[in-house]
Order: sequence, then structure tokens, then C-alpha cells
Amino acid sequence: METKHVIIFRKSLKILLVFLLLAGLAVVFGLIGSPELSARAFGVTFSSPFAEKFGMDPKDVYLAILDDFKVKKIRLPVYWDRIEMKEGELDFSELDWQISEAQKRDVKIILTIGRKLPRWPECHQPNWVLEKKDQDFEKEKLLKFLEVAVERYRNNPALFAWQIENEPFLPFGDACPLFGKEFLDKEIASVKKIDANHPVIITDSGELSIWVRAAKRADIFGSTMYRQIWNENLGFFTYPIPPQFFRVKLTLTKLIAGNKPVIISELQAEPWGPHQLYEENLFPLDSQLDKFNAKKFKEYISYAEKSGFDEFYLWGVEWWYWLKTEKNHPEIWNEAKKLF
Repeated sequence: METKHVIIFRKSLKILLVFLLLAGLAVVFGLIGSPELSARAFGVTFSSPFAEKFGMDPKDVYLAILDDFKVKKIRLPVYWDRIEMKEGELDFSELDWQISEAQKRDVKIILTIGRKLPRWPECHQPNWVLEKKDQDFEKEKLLKFLEVAVERYRNNPALFAWQIENEPFLPFGDACPLFGKEFLDKEIASVKKIDANHPVIITDSGELSIWVRAAKRADIFGSTMYRQIWNENLGFFTYPIPPQFFRVKLTLTKLIAGNKPVIISELQAEPWGPHQLYEENLFPLDSQLDKFNAKKFKEYISYAEKSGFDEFYLWGVEWWYWLKTEKNHPEIWNEAKKLF
């Protein structure tokens, strides 16, 4: 009997094949030509707990991003399980410091809020919520947490936008069932009621999803962009798609959901290995560098620049810093600096 994950993967492949066919037809008939050259803007996603998994001080990594890269755009997850470890006891000190340091350097921040946020295991509920095993309880407490977070940062000069959930229509993660579009709409309404001055970003999978559901709810739509992944059914797998694939999806999405700003919220710039190896830093270094290195970094950037998007948030900055400082491999870090 096929598992739920296999069924989802098969459905996702069908979506991929349909859009791949559309991309091919668009190129053949000249509907999608070469993208116009324009200024590209690059930022990064930063995750404190992911930096800690490499045995590093998140503050050291974060300050290096600000002062060595001089990056001007950062996406920061607002980890519920890190801020409200005990019910009703909230500690925003880490996030306060990060935003304060960004503000000093005129850096603009996307705050990602919700339960499904960047980095494995995708869902980041506190243990006291998980122990209840009650979705209604979880939803109630999550909305209260969102209200507190939005109220706290809505007037901060560094804030650029709110991202609500991470790929909320993509079933992915460990013990991370989707809450559905109705609850997502409640989250969006709750955020906008408190802060009507900052745009809301909704994201979706670049390769495996139809973007319309996310885009029509968003002020800014964000797509992920991955080239090589690891899948429990296929092992390591490289998507056989050209950059025009994204441009076709973007064109069709704008026709249906409206012409609004778009970004690549997550551009792969690190290897994707089995979660139990890579996420716990047990993925052998030679294998990591075989799957992703400075040459592939340049290839992925070139690919992204042909996709029809102009703004990209890179995924993997903690890993680059670890390679540079702990493993004497500064190649990717140095290559990335050229973008900023």
C-alpha cells in the first residue's frame, strides 16, 4: 500500500510535468523569451537554532552576515517554540537583539510568523502545545502568539513585511499536518487587523505546487527554488526543468491572481541530504561539498537570474559560515560576498 508521502509525491510530479510541458510549449512558440536584465537584489534567511546545530554562536554568525556581507535584506523566523517555551512566558530577547542590530545598519527584515516556519522539522510548536494533542487548542494559542508578535514589532523601522507560515499549502515536515486555507485566512486577517501598513507574504513550493492559492492571498508572493533535493523514494534528485519553467508559472499566476510583487523566498545554496544526517550535522563533509560547492553556487545563481524574478533570499548562510570558520573552506562564503 502506498504511504501518504508517496501519494503526495506522485501528485507533485504530475504538477511538475504539466508545467514543464507548458514551459516547453511557451519557449517553442516564442511566448516566453529571454528575460530582460535588471538589478538583482539578494538577501538571506537566518536561523539561530540551525546555527547552533553546527556548534556555533548564532550572534557570531549573524554579525558576520551584517558586517562581512553587509547584506541589506534578511528573513528571520519568529520561532514560537523558542520564544514561548512555557505557556504565557514569552522571551523575545534574541529576536529583539537581531532586529536591533539590523536597524542600526539600515537592514530590512521579513519576519516569518506561524507554526510552519523555515528549517526542519518545519512545524515549531512548543512542547506544551504538542502535549495537548488538540488542534483547536493549538490554533487558539497560535493566534494569540501572532497577535503579541505583530503588536510588538509593527512599528519597528527595520520591519519590511510579514510572512505568514512557510509554504502553507505544501504537506512537508515531521509531525506537521496542514491546518488548511480557512485557518490561514484567519491568520492573515489577524495580522492585517493589527498592522495594515506592512505587506503580507505568502509562499509556495517552486517546483511542486500551483501558486494561485498562495498568490491570491498575498500582497507579495514568494516561491522557493531548489535544484537538487533528497527524497526517500528517489534518493538524490535533480529537477529536470529550465528557468523558463518558473517564468511560465509566474505568467500564468499573475493572469489569475493579479500582478503583484514576487520574490524567491528560499533559493537553495546548500546541499539537501537525508534529514537525519544533514540536519544533525552527520552528513559527511566530502558528500556535502560534492553535492554543493562554489561552482554549483554560481550555477544556481545564474539559473535564478533567468527565472523572471528579481529578488532572492538565499538559503544556507549558516552552513557557509561553518565551512569557512570550522572546516577551512571559505570558497562559498567568499563567492556569496560578491552578491552583496
